[in-house]
Amino acid sequence: MTTKAPDWEAIESAYRAGSLSIRSIAEKYGITEGAIRKKAKKEGWMRDLTGKVKAATKTKLVRTAGTQVRTPRTDEEIVEEAASEAAAVVLAHRTVLAQWRGIAGKLCTALESMEVTEDNHNEFARSLNAGVDAQLKVIKGERQAYNLDTEEGDSTVESLSSLMDDLSTEA
Repeated sequence: MTTKAPDWEAIESAYRAGSLSIRSIAEKYGITEGAIRKKAKKEGWMRDLTGKVKAATKTKLVRTAGTQVRTPRTDEEIVEEAASEAAAVVLAHRTVLAQWRGIAGKLCTALESMEVTEDNHNEFARSLNAGVDAQLKVIKGERQAYNLDTEEGDSTVESLSSLMDDLSTEA
């Protein structure tokens, strides 16, 4: 059984970008966290690009950027690659949330046009609540994986959770 050597250049780039946790990097590249920590300490890797990645991510969210895959060599290239990945996650969230809004709108229209009784009321309310709750959990997990949790991002998730709480109490 042959074992493929780790892609240390890619691992170093991900480590220095600071977007992913060391555990996530280890899983992504099929290596142990300990091996990454040992190599980082030995070679003096610093997780010093996190701020630059976050700033570049915000810039990318303002404008649409194409994806570009290549082996990073400079700090700017590492920041660009990490920011592209993070921006893609956030933009995907916006798309999925728009889909959920559409589904919620359809359910709302269906509920408004139907005679709501004790027998069917809870079924529709549970379906809507469970679907949105699942999506919020996915978004929160991805945001944590990409180290995108900010006061602004936290308040968005909290606002959506509050909205769902309001909807479920009104239902």
